[in-house]
Amino acid sequence: MHERGTDGAERLMLPDSAAQGGQIPNNARLPVLLHRGATPPGDPAAAEALFARHGWPPAWRNGIYDFDHYHPNAHEALAIARGHVRVRLGAEAGVTLDLAAGDVVVLPAGTAHRNSASPTTCWWSAPTRPATHPSSSPPAPASVSAPCTPFPPRPTRPATR
Repeated sequence: MHERGTDGAERLMLPDSAAQGGQIPNNARLPVLLHRGATPPGDPAAAEALFARHGWPPAWRNGIYDFDHYHPNAHEALAIARGHVRVRLGAEAGVTLDLAAGDVVVLPAGTAHRNSASPTTCWWSAPTRPATHPSSSPPAPASVSAPCTPFPPRPTRPATR
């Protein structure tokens, strides 16, 4: 299901990949939130400021892995600070989206994500809060210049945290 809320955010409900023979659960209860143009394109500081206003500590800078991975116990926010990227959300059962600088995606815990053959792009990422929080719905973004850091080493198995 893909719909637009009154706040302008696109809401995507992704099917349970594990129920369809995959290995990734996605989140059957909470939608992925896509806020297009949430930050000024080309301004990494605006992405950091956005996350700081929500109390989302920085956890990752730069690209996104080219294999499906997810975080079972934490929501995650991703901001595209520069360039563009094609991502697949939801593993085999999910959707492929083209995102551009200024877009912000909030992923509920359990949602698979991967770079789907895009050139290296500067991403800014931060966990939002543990998925066990009483109000477990990820918050929507409200609308320091730093360069991208080197891409971290590829883990030997999909990241789960």
